[in-house]
Order: sequence, then structure tokens, then C-alpha cells
Amino acid sequence: MAKVFSLRLAAGATGLALVACVIACAPIMGFAGDVTPSALSLEQAQAQALRRNADFRVASIQVEAALGQLKAAREYANPTLSLLTSKISTDGAPEGTPLGNGLLDRAYDSVASLSQLILVGKRGLQRDAATAGVHAAEYQRDDARRLLVQSVTQAYAGALAADEQARVLTDSAAKLRREATIAEYRFKAGDLSAGDRSQLEIAADQDELGAAAQIAAARAAVVALETLLGETHPEGSTRLTDTLAILMMVATPELQDAAVAQRPDIAAAEESVHQAEANYRLQQRQRVPDVTLSVQYERNPPAQPDTVGVGVSLPLPLWNHFQGEVASARAARDQAEVQLDKIRIQAWAQVSSARLAYREASERERRYRLSLVPKSAEVTRSLAYAFEKGGASFLDLLQAERNDNAIRVAAVQAQADTASAAVALAAALGRSVPPSTSEARSP
Repeated sequence: MAKVFSLRLAAGATGLALVACVIACAPIMGFAGDVTPSALSLEQAQAQALRRNADFRVASIQVEAALGQLKAAREYANPTLSLLTSKISTDGAPEGTPLGNGLLDRAYDSVASLSQLILVGKRGLQRDAATAGVHAAEYQRDDARRLLVQSVTQAYAGALAADEQARVLTDSAAKLRREATIAEYRFKAGDLSAGDRSQLEIAADQDELGAAAQIAAARAAVVALETLLGETHPEGSTRLTDTLAILMMVATPELQDAAVAQRPDIAAAEESVHQAEANYRLQQRQRVPDVTLSVQYERNPPAQPDTVGVGVSLPLPLWNHFQGEVASARAARDQAEVQLDKIRIQAWAQVSSARLAYREASERERRYRLSLVPKSAEVTRSLAYAFEKGGASFLDLLQAERNDNAIRVAAVQAQADTASAAVALAAALGRSVPPSTSEARSP
């Protein structure tokens, strides 16, 4: 029986050693199978995401497109030049005149005209609509930046939390393996049953499996982070150099009562309303005909003198009064106004929800850090010492170990939740998310 137990304990210790090795090597060499992983702080991850993330790049390109539309709205319509030559003989008769038989001396009627379209009361509205479009695109880009930085920070915190929870479970498994060794001696002495000893081994195995699962979850979280960073082949090999403690330092208490700043999504919706209003007024102005001015020169050799003419042309609004275009533009304006109201309500709801989540997470983290974790650790140490001396039952020790393990894992999650909630609250308030972690890392 002793040999069987020794083999089982050795196998368990080997599994624990492998899990511990993977976790211990992660800060230096990334995850297993990676050769030269990159190392990123949170600040560097945010900067890389703003350079390479596809969604943010598209939002930036849309600003350039809007600027192009504004430039086009500021341009005048090009004039139209037309040349016309008529009275060309088709029967082979000579076309020469007393002036000669050169190309310009033949008996052709030649007309050169130049015309220019003049928009009546529309250019200003076109510029207003295009300017509002530029502002809307810029605010949409800023909102894409806000949401991207929030997502990167929360993904970073999630990866750190999974890694830290893996460490907690590995440490718990190591403790249970040591206690299993003590249980073997007490089993031989007749103070402990075989079932109790097996329960310790099962608990250690469960923690090892939990640690392996958390390692996989941490790598999956890094894959999600690398996707946000625009990595072409996200594999979860990036090493994260910041810690949850650093992220906790940027979760400032003043966020709880901070005022709401100008949110870019609301500003973008407001500019969209301005653009829709300008387009609506522009469609109303389509009822006013635009004027085309023209000037022409006509040459009539050989008998008629050359002449100059001027003209004005405009469409007659007899059939089409642009009612469909006006109705469509009015509907687009009304839709933009409804969308603005919706975004304002959603923004207020996000702020309220983010305040509640941040208040709950920060209070939960504080209680775990100041009360539950220290008390649980002290109880576990006392019972472990008493168990070694034979003064505590196996069930008491196992229950204490499980409670301590659950509390430590929950404390790590509370830290991650607080950092994530702080980022979400800052984003909901329209503020920078989060502040630079440079000061937090400095001694």
C-alpha cells in the first residue's frame, strides 16, 4: 500500500511540477511552444492597438473620406466649352471663299461657346452638410478610440486575472500535496482513514486541473488581446509585463463622483443631426432652378460678319418639384434626431450601470484584501499546524483549504473586476481610459 501511495504521490507531484513550471516560465518565455514572444505593458498595448487595429484604421480613413467630401463641396462646377462647325458640303463642291481655301477661310459656320452653371442658394448648404459630416466622422473616430482602449484594457486585465488565478490554484495544489504527505504518516499510525487521505489527493488533483484550465483561459485571453492589437497571427504568445496591482492603481476613487464629459458618440450623433438638417434644407432648395450662363462666338465667312452672343438657361420646374427628395431628407433628419435621443439615453444608462458596477467591485475588492484574505490565510495556517500536530481533524483542514482557495481566487477576480469596472466607468464618462500606467510602475 505504501508503494502504491508513493507512486501516486510522485505522479501527482510530477503533474504539479509541470503546471508550476509553465506558470513560472510564462513571465519570461511566454507560453509553451513560443520561442521569442513580445512583451507589452498596458500602455504599449493601447498604443499598438491604435496603430494597427482594423476597426480604428477604418474609422480614421472615414475621416479622410469626409474631408474629401468637404473639399468637393467647396469646389465650383467646371465650365463647359463647346465647339460647333456646320454647313460642311457633302457633294464634293469646293468650300473655298474669296478669302482663300484654308481651314479657317472655307465657307463653314463655326461656333465656340462657354457656359457656367451657377448654383442658386445651395453652395452654403452643401458646405454646411459636408462640414458636419467631417465633424461626425472625427467624433466617430474618437469614439472608436475610446471603445478600443476600453476593450484592450479589459482584455489585458482578464488575461492577468486568469494567469493569477492559475498561480493561486497551483499554490493550493502544492499545499495539499504537502498535507497529503503528512496524511500518509497519520494513516500509517492509524489516525487517518484511507478515504480521508484519498480526499486530499483528489482535492490536489482538482486544483492542478483548475490551474491548467486557467492557464488555457489566460492564453485564450491573450489571443483575444492580440486580435485587438491587429496581430496577423494571434497565438497567445505575447507576454504581459504589467500586473493587476498596477491596473488597480489606475482605478482612481474620484471616478465614483466624476462629472460626465463630452462623449464622442453623442457628439457624433449631434453632428449627424446637423448634417441631416443641412441636407434637408438643401433638398428644399432644389426647387429653386439653377442658372447656366453662356457666352458664344460665331464665325460666318465670307459674307456675314462674325458675331458674339450671351445666354441664360434654367430648368422649368413644371413637373418635378423634388417632393420625393424632400420627404426622404426629412425622414433622414427625423431618424438622426431619434438616434441622438437613443444614444443619449444609452449613454446615461451606461454611466449609471458603470457607477454601480465600479462601486460594487471596488467595495468587494477592498473587503477581500483587508478582511477575508488575511483572515482565511490565518485560519488555514492555524489548522494546518494543528493537523500536523494531530490537533485538528482532516475534514476541518480540507474545508479550510477549499475556503481559502476559493477566497484567494475570488480576490483576484475582484481585482480584475475593479480595474475593468474603472475602465468602463471612465469610458462611460467620456474620459481617457485609463490614465497612463507609467506613474503606477515607477517606484
